[in-house]
Amino acid sequence: MTLATADFAFLRTLVADHSGQRLAPRHVGMLEQRLAPIAGTAGLKDVSSLVRQLRRGNDSALSSQVVEAVAVNETSFFRDASVFESLANGVLPQIVANNRNRKQLRIWCAACSSGQEPYSIAMLLEDHFRHLHDWDIRITASDLCEKMIKRARLGTFSALEIARGLPTAQLLRHFDRRGAAWQAKPELRERIEFHRINLARPWPYLGQFDIVLARNVLLYFDQPTKQNILKRLRGAMRPDGYLVIGAAETLIGLCVPYQRKEIDDIVYYRPAAI
Repeated sequence: MTLATADFAFLRTLVADHSGQRLAPRHVGMLEQRLAPIAGTAGLKDVSSLVRQLRRGNDSALSSQVVEAVAVNETSFFRDASVFESLANGVLPQIVANNRNRKQLRIWCAACSSGQEPYSIAMLLEDHFRHLHDWDIRITASDLCEKMIKRARLGTFSALEIARGLPTAQLLRHFDRRGAAWQAKPELRERIEFHRINLARPWPYLGQFDIVLARNVLLYFDQPTKQNILKRLRGAMRPDGYLVIGAAETLIGLCVPYQRKEIDDIVYYRPAAI
């Protein structure tokens, strides 16, 4: 079946209101594919029946399922490897030097999906900064989707997920075999705390971060929502912190308090005076 125009418009508004994500007409097929299982689980005949149920407005749990199902969960280990090389060789050594007195490091991976990015950061720290054994180091990872957070917290990945970006040497050093899958070692998992956070809405205080990675997520929001998120991310960063966004994303045209800086051909954004 093809989703009726009015039903698509309703779902588009529902998703935008709850997550800030903007769906285009080309997403109709994706919507039907992702929402059909939800309709079936709810005992409904099809997606149109699901929309009729949602229109009644009395089932917040069902609305949340729909919003989470639409969320984009594309990720891989060490995605855009040059970013991790720049962090290891340029950014982190500078932060370590700046923080040598307080011996503390805080990193936030926003929109972490199933967790490959925060685990990649944890491996980077284990492999390149083991001398910080007496530091207070914490990686915070967040995502809109509760299902993704539960998966990421387990730190268990399929062979296919492992094959996407994780070198064999690091796999054997940092993961244990679990049947056909692999699980991050306890010392890696203990470095990361996971939270369900909707970036388009107010989030709880998480502390002040030296590095915030919000990669490949801003492109799903409209300009006002992007601007609002970026201003609030600025409030979660240390004055000398670094923001990393996706290579296809830009702050051009946004009135946000950041200064652009290139390190090892990677673009970072530093907090500017407010």
